[in-house]
Amino acid sequence: MKVNENTKVSTDLRTIAGIIAAVAIAVFAYTELTARLVSLETSRELFQADLLKKSEQLPVDQEQLMLLEDLYKTVEKIEVRIEDMMHNKVNIQFLQKNQEKILADIEKIKDKVRANGSKH
Repeated sequence: MKVNENTKVSTDLRTIAGIIAAVAIAVFAYTELTARLVSLETSRELFQADLLKKSEQLPVDQEQLMLLEDLYKTVEKIEVRIEDMMHNKVNIQFLQKNQEKILADIEKIKDKVRANGSKH
């Protein structure tokens, strides 16, 4: 079969209508898909612009960060001091027990000296 300018093609109206409908649906789907992509790209660009704008530090933010750093340093110093105080408490309790024992031993010695002195 040779196809040229004079070749005649015949088809029914239903097939032509189907082809036109298919082309119209394809064009509509392409248009919707393109619009959705543009919408998503625009929202992404806006989101990135907002994110960059929010990430910029204002002088107030910098001052707050400096205050936070100072507070952390102060808290660390306080923690070290508390730990030292806990060790001191243990040492004080140990020394108090030793002192009580020494005082009890001194009283025993005094009692022995008194007992020895009263016999003579």
